[in-house]
Amino acid sequence: MAKNNKQATGTFRGGIKTRLWVVSVLLFLFGAALIARLAFLQIIQHETLLAQSEKQYMGTVETQFGRGVIYDRNLNELARNVEVESVYVTPSEILDRKKTARVLSATLKLDRDKVYKKISSKKHFVWIKRKSGLDEVAALKQAGISGVGFVSEQKRFYPKRELAASVLGFVGIDNQGLAGIEHAHQSRLKGTTIRQVTERDARGRNIQILDGLHNSISRSYDMVLTLDEVIQFTTEYHLKKQVERFKADSGMAVVMDPHTGEIYAMANVPQFNPNHYGAFPPEVWKNNIVASSYEPGSIFKPIVAAAALDKGLARPQDIYFCENGKLKIGKAYIGEASDHKFGWLTMRDIIAKSSNIGAIKIAQQVGRKPFYEYIRKFGFGEKSGLSLPGESAGQLKDQKNWTGMSLASISFGHEIAVTPIQMVSALAAIANGGNLMAPHITKALIKDGKVVEQFKPKKVRRVISEKTSLQMVEILKSVVKSGTGKTADLEGFDVAGKTGTAQKYNIETQSYSKTEFISSFIGFTPADSPRIVILVMIDNPKGSHWGSVVAAPVFQKIAKKTLRYLNVPSSKERVFILDRA
Repeated sequence: MAKNNKQATGTFRGGIKTRLWVVSVLLFLFGAALIARLAFLQIIQHETLLAQSEKQYMGTVETQFGRGVIYDRNLNELARNVEVESVYVTPSEILDRKKTARVLSATLKLDRDKVYKKISSKKHFVWIKRKSGLDEVAALKQAGISGVGFVSEQKRFYPKRELAASVLGFVGIDNQGLAGIEHAHQSRLKGTTIRQVTERDARGRNIQILDGLHNSISRSYDMVLTLDEVIQFTTEYHLKKQVERFKADSGMAVVMDPHTGEIYAMANVPQFNPNHYGAFPPEVWKNNIVASSYEPGSIFKPIVAAAALDKGLARPQDIYFCENGKLKIGKAYIGEASDHKFGWLTMRDIIAKSSNIGAIKIAQQVGRKPFYEYIRKFGFGEKSGLSLPGESAGQLKDQKNWTGMSLASISFGHEIAVTPIQMVSALAAIANGGNLMAPHITKALIKDGKVVEQFKPKKVRRVISEKTSLQMVEILKSVVKSGTGKTADLEGFDVAGKTGTAQKYNIETQSYSKTEFISSFIGFTPADSPRIVILVMIDNPKGSHWGSVVAAPVFQKIAKKTLRYLNVPSSKERVFILDRA
C-alpha cells in the first residue's frame, strides 16, 4: 500500500513538472512573439506608422506666395500681390449649421444653400471663400462663429485696373496665369507653393494653423515690360473715345519703336478689369492685336510698292494708267474704293490717293512669285514670336494656290489676313532703313532687386535696301501732305503713313459687305528720323467708315502726346536749338 502511494506521488509530481515546462515554453514563445511584433512595428514599420499618425492628426493646405511683380519700362507696378485671408470651416466643430450658413452667406455674399451643403460635409477641412475682402473677414472674426477659420494668402492685384489688361492677362484662384503675360510667363512669375499645416485632435477637429513656413518663401522673378504706362494710357484713352464716338464694335492700337521692336503701347477696346475678370465676357479678354487676323485693305499697298522699288522694276515717278476707275480681270471688274476715276498716276500718287487699280498695275509689274516672296520677307504668313499667348500667323495662301484674282486682290489688301502686330512690324521695317525687327514686349527679368536677364532687340532679316526705305518714306509722306492721310498731319513733325478702308468679308454669304468696314491708319513720325510707328484699327464704325475720318485722327492725337512725352523736339524747336548753338 505504501509502495502504491509512493508511486502515485511520483507520477503526480512528474505531471506538474511537465505542465510547468509546457506553460514555460508557451510563455516564452508568446513573449518572443510579442517582442518580435514590437520590434517589427518599432523598427521596420516606424516611418510608415509615424506618417499615418501624423496624417491622422495633421493636415496641409497649399497656397501660393511670392508671385513676381510686373512693371512697365520705368518700374511702375502693373501687377503685384496683396495680403488677404481665405475662409474655411471645420464641419465637425459647427454647433448650429443653419445659423452658420446664414451668417456666412450674408457676410460673404454667397448662396445659402451651397454654403449649408459645404458646412454639412464629413470632411475635416472645407473652403468657403478664397481671398475674401477685408471687411468680410473682419465681420466674421468679430462674430466668432465656432468651426470657422482663416488662412493667410496672397491675391493678385492690378493697381491700374483696365490699363493694358489684355496684355497683362490675369490669374486664377490659385495664382496660376490664365491669360496674357501672366500665362505666357507662368514659369517665371509663378512664385512658391507653401504648405500651411493644420493640427487636428483625436476627433479630427482643427485646433491650430501653423504658418511658420512663410519664412521659407523664395522670391520669384519680377518682370519688366517694354510698355510705358503713360503712352499706354494715352493710346487707350484716344482709341476708346473714337470707338465710342463712331459706335464701333471694337478698336486696336499699337505704338512701337521701329528701330528696336519695343512695344510702348498695345491697346484693345472694349476693355476689362483683370481684378474682376469674371464679370466680363471671355471674348473681351482676348488680345486681338496678336490673336486675330484681318484683311488689311489699303494699308497693305506700301508692301507692293516697296517690292517694285526694291526689285529695281519701278521708280516713284513712274506713271501707270489706272483705267479711269474700272479694270477687268478675267470675268470680274475691279473699281476704286471711292468714286474717283483715275487716269495716269505716278507710283507716288497711286499710294497717296490710294488707287486700287494702280496697286494692281504695280503688282502685275512685280509678278506673282516675287510679290509673294516679299510678302513673306516682311513677316506675313508667320508668327512674329511675340511672347504673348494665342498668337495667330494670319492667312497667306501659298503662291502655288493663288487664283487668277489673287495677285490683284492681295495688292490692295484683300484675300490676305494679317495680324495688327505683323502690320506694324512690316511698316517699321520700311521706317527704320529696311530691317524687320522682332517685336518684343518683355524688357528684363529681376530677382532680389538685380537684373538677371535682359531681352535685347533682335533683327530678323533685311527686307528692303536703305535706298528703297528712303524712297518709301518720301512716298508715304506724300500720303499725309497731299493725299488721303491729311487728318494725320502733325504740326512741327513730318508724318509718313497710309490710310485703309477694308470691306469686311462675310463668311456666310461668301462676299464682301457693303456696310461693314475696318478703318485704319498706320504711320511713323518724325518721318526722316522715326521714333514711333503707330497702327490704329477700328472695326465696323457707324456713320463714316473711311480710315482718313475714323482712324487717322486717333493716330494724330496719340503721336502728338507721345512725342511730347518722349521730349522729341519739333521742327521749330530744332531750328531754335541750332540757332542757339
